[in-house]
Order: sequence, then structure tokens, then C-alpha cells
Amino acid sequence: MFQPLPLFIGLRYVRARQHRFFVSFITWVALAGLALGVAALIVVLSVMNGFETELRTRLLSLSAHARVTLPGPAATAGDAALEARLRAIPGVVGVAPCMELAALAVHEPDMLALMQRGNDPGVEESVAPVRPLLVAGDVAALAPGSDALIIGSAVAEQLGVGVGDRVRLLVPVVAADSRVEPVLREFTVGGIFEAGLTDSDGTLALAHYADVRALAPAAEGAVQLRLRFQDALQAPAAMAAVRAATRAGETAHDWTEDHASYFRAIRIEKTMMALILLLIVGVAAFNIVAMLVMVVNDKRTDIAILRTFGASPRGVMATFMTQGLAIGWFGVLAGVALGIVLAANVSRIVPVLEWLFRFRMFDADVYYITRVPSELHAGDIGWIVAAALLLTLASTIYPALRAARTPPADALRYE
Repeated sequence: MFQPLPLFIGLRYVRARQHRFFVSFITWVALAGLALGVAALIVVLSVMNGFETELRTRLLSLSAHARVTLPGPAATAGDAALEARLRAIPGVVGVAPCMELAALAVHEPDMLALMQRGNDPGVEESVAPVRPLLVAGDVAALAPGSDALIIGSAVAEQLGVGVGDRVRLLVPVVAADSRVEPVLREFTVGGIFEAGLTDSDGTLALAHYADVRALAPAAEGAVQLRLRFQDALQAPAAMAAVRAATRAGETAHDWTEDHASYFRAIRIEKTMMALILLLIVGVAAFNIVAMLVMVVNDKRTDIAILRTFGASPRGVMATFMTQGLAIGWFGVLAGVALGIVLAANVSRIVPVLEWLFRFRMFDADVYYITRVPSELHAGDIGWIVAAALLLTLASTIYPALRAARTPPADALRYE
């Protein structure tokens, strides 16, 4: 049966100001430790969520949400019937054919290995638009038969070329007698893009599908149908429908499979960082144990009087658990409030810290990401609060048991 008296007494102990100084000091240390630990967890995980979203945005800036690879030589830029089936899948907003070739770019005296991707710019803009990423030139340069390229900023820097310069591409082709023969063609740089990702800016060159097809037989390149969904996070769930629409020999992959290593590393980092920062909350919980043990020793007479008036050991236990939980939960709530405020204002706080301490957190000459992103997730806040409250609850059990086992006669012997 629920007994409110132990709860009232426990809350009364929280408000009491007749504790010894050291007990009060430990109480405030425990409360501050819980608040700082919870706030640090919320801020760090929010920043890592922001970096994950930023990385996903950059990865998908020139990548499709999913792709279907067509086997063997293809005479056309894909299969119209397959395209129609893919477009009918719920959530698909764009389907575009493309062809990729490994090539060697030559601009004396420099050479650079890159991936040449051929597509129809008019159709490709519905899948992975390059126009917003252009820093020079125009997508209109990619016309059939123009032999034009749009290259990444890192490719342009390494080759030392700009818009209007000529670049020769060397593509290895396997001849009918199994000999490898190089095919060489000169292209004009029609534009330069910057996606903010080394994999794209340093290795990718875009051209019109017809020009890439003319450069080498279809059997030498990978012909794909690239898909875009209304929401990139829909792709993994929709892959069953995509694979059901394909035929034998055709393979389908989504962006989470293509970039699995990136996001696996982020998940591992987030998990380890959360466990490390959770130790701060654990240390604060141990401070609650120490504080409650000293309170129990200080309140031995009160415990004996309560037992004399008929309080059960369970009631005494509930009294001190209430005191510990009240202190712990107040610290957790304060930490949640502080963490949410800090996480929501990271973009304003970081510049102030950089100005005060005269340093740059992300130098633009070194990092692609020059700001600290933050993204609050309600799920992260929920499990942080739950973990902190469970640690707080666990920290009250031993002192409360010790109080419940205090013999009344021993406590009143010298009173």
C-alpha cells in the first residue's frame, strides 16, 4: 500500500538546512555533476548528429539514393520498361540513366586517375543536381557531342586547369583479342563543382552520356539507373520493391550500402563517446551514495524515532530513496535544460569561444566543414534522461537499505 509519509519526510530532508557543511557540499557536487554530465551528453550527441547529417548531405549531393546496375553491353541508355517500373515505386521522384568509366586525365605535366560519369543533364538534375554545386561554368556546357567535362574543384586544382582548358582522357579498352588498348580523347573543361567531399571533388568528372558512350564500348563501362526518393531515409526500406522490379542479373544498391563504412564509423564514435560521457553521470551518482550514507549516519536518531512510532523498514528505505531521487532528478532536469540550450546555440557559442581563445576550431584550409553543426534528437534526450535516472535510482539503494537496517535501540542508547 502506498504510504505518503515517507515521501514527505524525504522531501523535508531535501529542504532542510541543518546538514553539516560537508554533507551539503557533497550534495551540490553530486547535483552539479549530474547536470554537467547530462548536458555534455546532449551537446556532444547533438553535434555528432549534426556532423552525420552534414556528411550525409554531402555524400548525396552527387550520389543517387539508390542505383540499379545493368549487366553486359547495353545499346541504349537503360531500359524504358525497367525505368517505368522503378518510377512507379512509391517515394521515387526521379530515375536517370548513367554510365561510368575509369579514366586517366592528362594535362601536362600532371596526370590524375578519376571516374568519368556520363549522364543526360536534363534528366540527371532530378536525381543528383549539380547546378547548385557549380563554382564556375554552366551545366549547359554538357551538350551531346560537345566533349565537355564538369570536374571537381580538387581535380581542377591538381591538374591546374580552369573553364575552357583542354584535358585529355585516356581510357583502357579490352580489344576483341583480349589485348588492352588505350583510347585517348580530348575534352574541354566546361565547369567546376565543389561538393565539399574528397571522394567527389577529387575523383569525379561529369560528361554527357553520348560522349562517354562514344569514348568506349558499352561493355567497358557500368550502365546504371540512378534513383532519387522523396526522402533519402526511405531508400533502405524501399529496396525490396526496387529489387522486385529488376530482372535476373541486375543488381540494386542503396546509398547506405555504398557508404556503409562512413556511417558505421560515426555510429561507433557516437556509442563510445556516449559511454565515456556517461561515466561522468556515474561519478555523480557515486557522490549521491556518499552523501546519503553521511545523511543516514547523521539521522540515526530520526530513524530510531520513526521506527519507534511504527514506521516499517520499507518506509524508512522509501524516505531516503526519496531524498536521493529528488536531488538526482533535479540535477538531471537541470542538465537537460542546460544541454538543450547549449545544443540549440552551438553555432553562436563556438564563434565566441574562438574569439576569446584566439583559435579556429575548423580551419577552412584544412577542413571541408568549417562550422560546428548541431541537431537535437528527442530519442537521444529520452535515453540520456532514462539512463541518468536509472543510475540515480541505483545509487540510492545501498544507503536506503543501510538506513532501514538501523536498530532503534542502538541509535537511542546514548540519547
